[in-house]
Amino acid sequence: MNRPVGTRDIAGRRRGPELDVAIVGGGMVGAAAALALARAGFATALIEAREPAPWRVEDDVDLRVVGLAPSSIGLLDELGVWTSIRQARVGPYAHMHVWDAGSGAAIDFAAASSGQSELGCIVENSLVQSTLWQALDAAGVQRHCPAEVAGFEAREDRMQIELADGQSMAARLLVAADGAASPLRAMAGIGTRGRDYHQRGVVAHVRTERPHANTAWQRFLPTGPLALLPLADGRCSIVWSLPEEEAARVLALDDAAFCDAVGVASDFRLGRVTATSARAAFALQLKLAERYDAERFVLLGDAAHAVHPLAGQGVNLGLRDVIELRDTLVDTRAAGRDIAAPHVLRRYARRRRSADTLDALGFDTLARIYAWQAPPLVAMRGLGVRLLNRLAPLKQLVGGHAAGR
Repeated sequence: MNRPVGTRDIAGRRRGPELDVAIVGGGMVGAAAALALARAGFATALIEAREPAPWRVEDDVDLRVVGLAPSSIGLLDELGVWTSIRQARVGPYAHMHVWDAGSGAAIDFAAASSGQSELGCIVENSLVQSTLWQALDAAGVQRHCPAEVAGFEAREDRMQIELADGQSMAARLLVAADGAASPLRAMAGIGTRGRDYHQRGVVAHVRTERPHANTAWQRFLPTGPLALLPLADGRCSIVWSLPEEEAARVLALDDAAFCDAVGVASDFRLGRVTATSARAAFALQLKLAERYDAERFVLLGDAAHAVHPLAGQGVNLGLRDVIELRDTLVDTRAAGRDIAAPHVLRRYARRRRSADTLDALGFDTLARIYAWQAPPLVAMRGLGVRLLNRLAPLKQLVGGHAAGR
């Protein structure tokens, strides 16, 4: 049940809304934001159309996986959920090997070079989301599910929120974490810019002749990158970026032909591909919100930025948004100020939009560079990769940025 929109004291004076923050979108980023803010002492509600299915160890590994960077793992650990996730099923990796099909140039990253035990972990989306959801009630998060937002209106001290079932609620701040298509972003009149890559990311889990050696492998092909990511059960999760027609062709192959195609595309780096799961695909796009804030309203995660998956950083950027928003609101509350004051939301928006835009455009630039096929440009690209691999300080800087340090 919803709490009242607002209350009056014994003298009949209007008090503020009981909720500090209402978050729309119960995916990984939205659920992490709700848990982070609730644990920080904010009265928080989470609004989601569908409750996620519970994760079960007996189920096959979810096709949707994410490579969690150390910054994301640190946040989940702060929230008290990482131990459960790690004990369930994760694929840690301590090395990353990236090579170019055109020039043959390669670059390697190793956790040990920065004094770490691992570069990150490959984890099922459903495991992270399910674990976060299980922690919401104990943290005091009000869950409204199934529920959808029909409209909202900013008022002097609150955001008035109307739900599709006719109920209403109010909060000092409304957070949209409802995905790249974000209905709330459209309701707020915030536009986007970017481009359609006219590609699809083909995903599957494959078994290979040789072990993945706790290494994330990525080969850049003229048609797009192929990543082989280490899973806990010894298989690799692949994300293969392909032009739409080629993706459709690959998806239609039988299992044996698909395994052969992945083997060829990976240059048989892990030997033959011997088995595959079912396959799926998703559209690739670059989409950046023109701004991250409006009156008593902010964007979070994919609602603010959808990026090319070549660096595997989409969810990590969203979780960094969560950290920035939480810290901004905590500092503002400590100073005794309105957590949704325009200058407060502008500070969050300025910091994260700048960082997210640099990362998103960096990924886009890499995608363009690796699409070069003219021999002089391929040679120049190979020279750049070889130089980067030899310049340890610069390589550590790149690796540290990917880790969120």
